[in-house]
Amino acid sequence: MNRTIKATYEGGVLRPAEPLALKEGEVVSITVAADGVVPPGGGDPQEIARSLAEIAKMPLEPGGKVFSNREHDRILYGWKK
Repeated sequence: MNRTIKATYEGGVLRPAEPLALKEGEVVSITVAADGVVPPGGGDPQEIARSLAEIAKMPLEPGGKVFSNREHDRILYGWKK
């Protein structure tokens, strides 16, 4: 079972905002992100791989140089020069 839930940290313990379908004593892995701060791709390996593939498709500058911020807004937002 992989899912994202809200929890509150109180007295050294994380208290989930909703019941969890876990057995007593079951060991789980937890990724902690403050509200409003989400790892790239939400931490999903497939989403991260898709994001990296999009970055790899970014155009090179004239002469084959790696993309710089020179045309950042035009490339990201489609603004014309």
